[in-house]
Amino acid sequence: MRPSPHHAHSARGLLGALLTSLVSLAALLTTASPAQADTTICQPFGTTTIQGRYVVQNNRWGTSATQCIAVTDSGFRITQADGSVPTNGAPKSYPSVYNGCHYTNCSPGTKLPAQLSTISSAPTSVSYGYVNDAAYNASYDIWLDPTPRTDGVNRTEIMIWFNKVGSIQPIGSPVGSAGVAGRDWQVWSGNNGSNDVLSFVAPSAITNWSFDVMDFARQAVSRGLAQNNWYLTSVQAGFEPWQNGAGLAVNSFSSTVNTGSSGDPGGPGGPTACQVAYATNDWQGGFTADVTITNTGSSPVRGWTLAFTLPSGQRITNGWNANLSGASGAVTASNVTHNGEVPAGGRATFGFQGTSGGAFAKPSAFSLNGSACTTA
Repeated sequence: MRPSPHHAHSARGLLGALLTSLVSLAALLTTASPAQADTTICQPFGTTTIQGRYVVQNNRWGTSATQCIAVTDSGFRITQADGSVPTNGAPKSYPSVYNGCHYTNCSPGTKLPAQLSTISSAPTSVSYGYVNDAAYNASYDIWLDPTPRTDGVNRTEIMIWFNKVGSIQPIGSPVGSAGVAGRDWQVWSGNNGSNDVLSFVAPSAITNWSFDVMDFARQAVSRGLAQNNWYLTSVQAGFEPWQNGAGLAVNSFSSTVNTGSSGDPGGPGGPTACQVAYATNDWQGGFTADVTITNTGSSPVRGWTLAFTLPSGQRITNGWNANLSGASGAVTASNVTHNGEVPAGGRATFGFQGTSGGAFAKPSAFSLNGSACTTA
């Protein structure tokens, strides 16, 4: 059922299209009622809700062996994980907790699907519990699609590998490294036959982390695997086990999607008029850049993302007053809490330090929320 071996595979990937009817039927047969502490789910596609806003799913699809999860008020724990599958093929399952829509089952009150250009930020936090006597990854999945679909497999899947144990690897092949959301990652890219997959693999296990989902979504856009008019359909935190897995746990999970108000021309993704001043101090092998964004329009900008391309040979090593996605080539800088609103005639500033090789040059163009800016 797979195009080639040695590919990790999320539960909604290659077999997803074949399972659509079965999953939808299971969703109808399983009442998504609020979970009590240690509610146990052993049905292959059984689900429940927690905190009145997230869905927890057992999602056992790659084996006929039993898998059970104990659902708590903040996450879940795998209590039984029978059977094993070869580590050079697809995993057994993807038990997970999510915000958004999965095969027509949408979490209560979700804002997803939401167009990327309208999302100012999507803060999330997850805490994992690991075991050693198993083969698995701890994967945070981000799903993107050209349409606001709530069923089936989306066009692009972003996988954030918080941890990997055993002889497993992501789909595709390594395409380099990247600094995203303040961490360094090994990046893999490929296709599982149903969707593109962009994977970010942590060099060592991450147990707890809070970050902005949009930092990774912008990576997919900058790499040509999505566009700003595409939709974020769900975010999911869970595990892909190949062998064993009992004891693995998502101890806690939270996800929020912040969008601009409709009809607000200064909202995220709305038309903007802008000017960018890019002041630098460079020396042999390095440089600093101080960037000033001026809102030259007549309406406030509420939530901003500035996109630009660093000249060849330059790489960002650290920054301030912005969330930076991408360390070389295509880079996006988005606002932090204190500088997200820029009134008409107002300014927002941020900066970064980097390394450089060869003759130093500045970026040739900037765009704010998708609109080209003039340069000072």
